This record gives sequence, C-alpha cells and structure tokens, in this order.
Amino acid sequence: MKDISESDLKRLNSKRGLFNILNEDEINLTRTLRSLKNIKKLKVLQTELVRLQSCIIEKQQSVIVIFEGRDAAGKGGAIRRITERINPRHYRIVALPRPTEEEQTQWYFQRYIQQFPKAGEIVFFDRSWYNRAVVEPVNGFCSDEQYKIFMNQVNDFERMITESGILLVKVYMSISKKEQAIRFEEIKNNPLKQWKMSKVDERAQELWDSYTDYKNRMFKNTENGGIPFEIIKANRKTEARNEAIEYLLNSIPYDKNRKI
Repeated sequence: MKDISESDLKRLNSKRGLFNILNEDEINLTRTLRSLKNIKKLKVLQTELVRLQSCIIEKQQSVIVIFEGRDAAGKGGAIRRITERINPRHYRIVALPRPTEEEQTQWYFQRYIQQFPKAGEIVFFDRSWYNRAVVEPVNGFCSDEQYKIFMNQVNDFERMITESGILLVKVYMSISKKEQAIRFEEIKNNPLKQWKMSKVDERAQELWDSYTDYKNRMFKNTENGGIPFEIIKANRKTEARNEAIEYLLNSIPYDKNRKI
C-alpha cells in the first residue's frame, strides 16, 4: 500500500487496528483501514440512533422496520448493529417461524399484525410478510392463487398501516451469487454458525434465478401505489450496515440537536 497518511498510520497502530491486522489470514492494509473507518462511522451513527429512539419514545410514535434479502445477505447483522446501543425496553426483533396449522387457516397478514409496535416502540422484522412474495413461491410453500392474492393486497395493507400512523421503513439487502456462496461456505465450516443453515438455504444457489425473478416482481409491484424498498448493496457487510442505519435515520424525522 502506497502513501499511508499520518492519520491512517495512527489508526493502524491503535489496539483495534493491530487486532484487525493480526486476525486477518492475509494482511491487507487497505481493507483494514476501510474497516476501521467504518467502525468509527458506526459509532457516530449509533449515537444518532439513540437520539432518534428518544424522539420516537417522546412522540409516542410506532415504527416498523422491515429487512428483506436473500439468505446470508446480512439482515440479522444489520439489525444487531442498529439495536446494539439503543434502549432494549423500546424495541423488539421479530423473526417468525413457519406458520402453525392454525395460522395457515387465518388471513395471511394476521400473524404479523399481532407483532405490530405499541406507541413509542420500534419493531424490526427479520423477514416479514414478504416471505409470500419471494421465499414461499420459489420453494412451493404457497399456491399460485395465494401468491396472487398477496400481491394484490400488500400495497393496500401497507397503505392502511401508514394511514393509521405507523411509520414503515423497508430495506432490501442485496448480495451477489458469488458472495452468497462464500458466506454459505463460511457458515458450514463454522461450528458456531452451522445452525443458521436451513434446508431452504441449501437450495438458494440452485434456485438463484427463480429468486431473482420473484424479487423483481416484488419491486415492480410497489410501483402500483406501494412503498418502495431501499436496495442496499451488501457484499461488504460493514459498509452495508452503516448504509442501512443512514437510511433509517433519513427516513424518520427527529431532532438532530437533541441532548442525550
């Protein structure tokens, strides 16, 4: 690496910098510096999240933040960075399992509505009702008729949510096929992460093109009066997480000069 500035040298010589360098399989100072800058930026953004949450609590607002994306796209990691420093009494993370037999007889949106936020609360959905837009039709978990009904109803459903005063933020984490394969391999080889790999995940590479088709249909459907997703390129995890936080901060008005 050429022409390292004095400030960059100080970053590399810090505890965090040396830790990052020593934990790399192959030394890459450019990558290490990028990581250090992203960590520094994350601290600033997390401070703003504390300020944002304080305003949400004071104004008694109800907020839903949806994270969608392919398997291993970094949805959970982004949510963890967002919630790392904020008040745990005023947010919830929802990652619903497969519907029960009883839930399968109900209106599709019903089990999600039961998880909606109270006043002064943020609810983060790690996958949401949009399972029926992509994951379910790709894997044959719903019928063509159920899919069509969902796509016809979802925009009106979200309009009712927002007209009722709930703030809705939608994020889609986007990764490449190659990056997904790399992350899957890492998960399979890490005993602490192997639980993350499901049967659905195992078919994700094989069904890549089908996922792409339904994903594009989902985006297209928002043009018919729906709320669009913010699409974040997530091949670089730390940068994607920061971008997701920035989008959330820009989506909800709050007092940026508020003392915390």
